Amino acid sequence: MSPTRTVRAAGGVVWRRQGGVVEVVVVHRPRYDDWSLPKGKCDAGESDEDAARREVLEETGLRCRLGPELETSRYTDGKGRPKVVRYWAMTVDGGDFVANDEVDELRWLALDEVPDALTYERDHPVIASFRRLDVADLPDLAD
Repeated sequence: MSPTRTVRAAGGVVWRRQGGVVEVVVVHRPRYDDWSLPKGKCDAGESDEDAARREVLEETGLRCRLGPELETSRYTDGKGRPKVVRYWAMTVDGGDFVANDEVDELRWLALDEVPDALTYERDHPVIASFRRLDVADLPDLAD
């Protein structure tokens, strides 16, 4: 029996300022009936950074720029494989959400509301690492 290969994935904490309030995107995936941060598996030969941009675009319809890297999430997926998900703070360059098979709803939530909305506790350290950033120093095209 061969060793189980680690699943590589990447995603983002997509954020903006609205009226001085920092808001973050959470997505609903009907397949799992969960609320999570946008993310997905890396394609063969794809960098984690490119996968993060691609997956966020596929799930949210938003073209984003990478900011600082955030906490990495490590867990066992539904098939019993080790999974490592790298995240970046991301700002929107353009695009619009359109519901699809993977994601049927997108919400912009105030940063303080995000932990309670997320289905998985493993996403909380990612949000905590975003909170530690000084977003006042990060560029955001919405302001």
